[in-house]
Amino acid sequence: MWTVIYIAPNTKTAERIKDKLTEEGFLVKLRQTNAAKQQFEILVPETELDEVQEVLKDILHSSHRES
Repeated sequence: MWTVIYIAPNTKTAERIKDKLTEEGFLVKLRQTNAAKQQFEILVPETELDEVQEVLKDILHSSHRES
C-alpha cells in the first residue's frame, strides 16, 4: 500500500524531493491533488515509511538552509 508522506506546494519541489528519495533507493510516486493549486502528494510504500521519513527530514532541512 502507498502512503502520502508529504504534500509539495509545486511541481519543482515535488520533483526535487522525488529525485532525492529515488537516489537513496526508495520507490516514490507523485500524484497531483484535486485542489485548485498545483500541489503534489509524494507517496512511498508503507513498508518504507519510517526510513523515508528520516531521509525526508534531511532533505527538507537542507532545502531550508539553501533558501
